Amino acid sequence: MRSKLILSAAAVLFGAAVFAQAPSDGPSARWKVSVEETGDGGSKIVYTATISPGLHIYGLNPEIGNPVEVEYSEADLSFLDGPLEEESEPEIYKDDRVFFKKAVFSQKINSNAPSTVSGTITWQACEDESCYPPEDQEFKVIVSSPATAVPESVPASEKSGKGIWALILEAILWGFAMLLTPCVFPMVPMTVSFFLKGSGSPAKGRFNAFMYGFFIVLLYTVPICIIIGLTWIVGGETVTADIFNWLATHWLPNIIFFIVFMVFALSFFGAFEITLPSSWQNASDSKTGKKGLGGVFFMALTLVLVSFSCTGPIVGTVLIQSTQGEIWTPMVTMLAFSVAFALPFTLLALFPSLLKNMKSGGWLSRVKAVLGFIELALGLKFLSVADQTYHWGILDRPVYLALWIAIFTLLALYLLGVFRFKQDEDEGHVSIVRLILATGVLAFVIYLVPGMFGAPLKAISGYLPPMETQDFVLGANAKPIEANPSPGKDIKLPLNLQGYLSVDEGLEEAKRTGKPVFLDITGHGCVNCREMEARVWSDPEVLSRLKDDFVFVALYNDDKTRLPEDQWVRTESGKVLKDVGRVNSYIARTRFGVNAQPNYFILSPEGEILAGPRGYNLDIPGFIEFLDSAK
Repeated sequence: MRSKLILSAAAVLFGAAVFAQAPSDGPSARWKVSVEETGDGGSKIVYTATISPGLHIYGLNPEIGNPVEVEYSEADLSFLDGPLEEESEPEIYKDDRVFFKKAVFSQKINSNAPSTVSGTITWQACEDESCYPPEDQEFKVIVSSPATAVPESVPASEKSGKGIWALILEAILWGFAMLLTPCVFPMVPMTVSFFLKGSGSPAKGRFNAFMYGFFIVLLYTVPICIIIGLTWIVGGETVTADIFNWLATHWLPNIIFFIVFMVFALSFFGAFEITLPSSWQNASDSKTGKKGLGGVFFMALTLVLVSFSCTGPIVGTVLIQSTQGEIWTPMVTMLAFSVAFALPFTLLALFPSLLKNMKSGGWLSRVKAVLGFIELALGLKFLSVADQTYHWGILDRPVYLALWIAIFTLLALYLLGVFRFKQDEDEGHVSIVRLILATGVLAFVIYLVPGMFGAPLKAISGYLPPMETQDFVLGANAKPIEANPSPGKDIKLPLNLQGYLSVDEGLEEAKRTGKPVFLDITGHGCVNCREMEARVWSDPEVLSRLKDDFVFVALYNDDKTRLPEDQWVRTESGKVLKDVGRVNSYIARTRFGVNAQPNYFILSPEGEILAGPRGYNLDIPGFIEFLDSAK
């Protein structure tokens, strides 16, 4: 009798569903999918439905209606730990269990879970006596590990425990800090020199300086906001990450940046004047009514592009927020960062306009020449990035240092008046200021010389090629140890560390030895990574732990070595990743939820995250505490 009643009711509901119309304002329920910890070392996928007013959906075991179901795309479902469960308490409506307004379901998962889980949620909504046709929504969620999962749909501010104001404050501090990084600081002399060459009234100089800052903010925020919007709409996190990785590490933009710096240096020496084409200038003037805005915009664009090797991790972190469901938070964060980043350069641009009120003379040409020497030295960084990521071997550490020693020695001799450029006036004597500056430059040269024989030069480690490229270390018989072989790679690890270049190889060794894995997400062109290695890892207590207590794994996210075809990786969107760097970058994003370098994790032999991520931080005791936390 009971079965007949159920069949009759089902027939009535089916007839009602045929004639009912779908909700006119979209789906009857909108689902948010995330991954959360269970508190016992495991994880669960949480499905949260926000149900349209006046409607209800059925639970997992209804008496009459269609239940909520989850179908997974993965062929192997061994990662599921038990059935789908109801987390929120249903209401009793007409003798059945239903949900109004909100429903929460969960699925426990185990250590066999892949890095991403995707599938389809199916449900049916009803209103009084009539029901709508069953609806479905596809989902994809990122799973780092059972112990530490990365929710794809939870706002970044919630995951990090930070409110929006804390994120804004952090972005402002990062914006100011960027001024001292190796790929941003070279723009300081270029900015000063460019605005020193400007002409016109002090009022116009101030206007151009403010427009320079405005263009910097504009060039950072508008493209990033567009990308964030597109990422949110089409889910293009892999594409956008590839774009920024290309800009920061590919040989073409880095060689272009290197050439730009060399050209500016020659211009500062008086070889020629850099001017925009007259057609550009006239077009700019006709549209703005203000002379020189075309050149100011060009300088702002150069700053944004050149500085991206260092600001890229910040932008990448913002993009990660957008791919995890956030829209306005990363946009506001990016605006705060760009304003703070632009402020010092706006002040630097204002400074030359104030100097125009002072009496000009030979000192002005000497300032430009000094800036030219500095540009020569700092521009080498971009050639070095291309050299390291493509393993050309033309600018290793001794060659780089030799060039710096030569450049700064010439600068000292110039300050002492040993030679001069054609635009310089012959003063016939050396001023006290020039003598003091020359003394400082010669002291710096003396500091550089031991680096030719293997001295770490920690104070400038971020500007130099890594120690692994050092040909000769005085008093050391052993050369840096090569990483255990991975196809297509012959990378040497820092500080004579021995390890692996893939997570899977490292985990196999960890299972054999019982040691945890220290995972270094790094890059050849990562200046902060080099500084961490030189100033933190070189500490005896840190280095002994890395060598003795862990299986070391380095993932280079910018290595351009092409992989054999059987090691190519196809992403969820169908894109095929064919080189080491892109595969490692994809692993860092999808498996560990990070898109910046450096980032450090400690993994169990089973691949669970025991600690991390830990980013750029020069606090040695804190790093030791991080390492010891694995115990």
